[in-house]
Amino acid sequence: MKLAEAESTMQKTVESTQRAFNTIRTGRASGSLLDKVLVDYYGSPTPLKQLANISTPDATTILIQPYDRGSLNIIEKAISLSDVGLTPSNDGTVIRLNIPPLTSDRRKEFVKVASKYAEEGRVAIRNIRREAIDAIRKQEKSAEISEDESRDQQDKLQKMTNKHTEKIDHLLAEKEKDITTV
Repeated sequence: MKLAEAESTMQKTVESTQRAFNTIRTGRASGSLLDKVLVDYYGSPTPLKQLANISTPDATTILIQPYDRGSLNIIEKAISLSDVGLTPSNDGTVIRLNIPPLTSDRRKEFVKVASKYAEEGRVAIRNIRREAIDAIRKQEKSAEISEDESRDQQDKLQKMTNKHTEKIDHLLAEKEKDITTV
């Protein structure tokens, strides 16, 4: 595994962690809350955002307008069965999701979930580092690179790991602030 390859994989891990954070509810309505909702559309699981226009007309409402009106009921059912924790209301043309204000206990739960996602991201980055170090040591053992080059690459890899871990920590701090702000 080359350093550039490790850097790219670490960056993708940070982006994946960011997407996971986006699915956690804060006090405001956000269409990204529905990113993980899959609708059984003609027998195949389809992401909700491919089947409907999702908008937030105000801070406490998400409006879902299906492209195909026939899919209104299956979209409503998929949202009800998902882990979003919101009850959809269907008026025949659109689905409304009202975002209730979060209780302090619920906010603490969401902070824990965010921390879990951040830790998963940090573990993934450390695993990438471990794989890259193993590859560098193999190169050193087979005399493809010198001991000094090996040490230099491992140092660069550690700096890269620290940089990406700090990015995740920063994203976590922002998300915690969003969740705890009333």
